[in-house]
Amino acid sequence: MRFTRIILLALVCLVFLASKAAHAVQPDEVMSDPARESRARELSRELRCMVCQNQSIDDSDAPLARDLRLLVRERIASGDTDAQVIDFLVARYGEFVLLKPRFNSRTLLLWLLPPLALAGGGLALWANMRRRSGSNAREDESLLKLTADEEARIEALMSDERPPEKPV
Repeated sequence: MRFTRIILLALVCLVFLASKAAHAVQPDEVMSDPARESRARELSRELRCMVCQNQSIDDSDAPLARDLRLLVRERIASGDTDAQVIDFLVARYGEFVLLKPRFNSRTLLLWLLPPLALAGGGLALWANMRRRSGSNAREDESLLKLTADEEARIEALMSDERPPEKPV
């Protein structure tokens, strides 16, 4: 019984993972030429919906996303290349319209900050581990050595004698 539940749960998860995301492209937006429609879909996946901001215009149901999809198809129909369509939209809406920003001088910090932060964090962890291992070794050595008073007390306890009185 338990094995059947596991298999059923795995199949349900597989169905959810295998299903394609629903696209918001309406039938009246689709171009008659399959090659141009494919280009439009590829470009739509690279462009951010300015309303949703975390979805491509291909996945968004927002009216602005529909307008951008139509604009992309209109530019493709007029003979623009993919780069020209992207450049037109960036000129009109700014770099924010791209889901994956271009690597240039204005986006240098955006691209380099995550690897630099990761490297800095790793370096800080390494330095901390190294500092801790050095101080632990010194502490361990000091814990192994007994003072003269401690040795005298141990000798007294082992010989069932009273420890020597300390002069005040």
